[in-house]
Amino acid sequence: MAIEFYDVKIRQKVKVDEKGVKRVTFKTKGGQIRYGLQAKTSDGRNLTKFVSKADWDKLTHLPIAK
Repeated sequence: MAIEFYDVKIRQKVKVDEKGVKRVTFKTKGGQIRYGLQAKTSDGRNLTKFVSKADWDKLTHLPIAK
């Protein structure tokens, strides 16, 4: 199953296969935790998508990035 990301450089939505997607958490300066997914395009650019905690928890089969 592919996950949809927005590619800022080409200004379009792109689909990335789940094999190349990792789960990540970001901690803001205020201490809040943001949940997201990260992937790379075929030419090596990073893609990030912020998701809700519920969606992040559903994707347990994806590895967590360090």
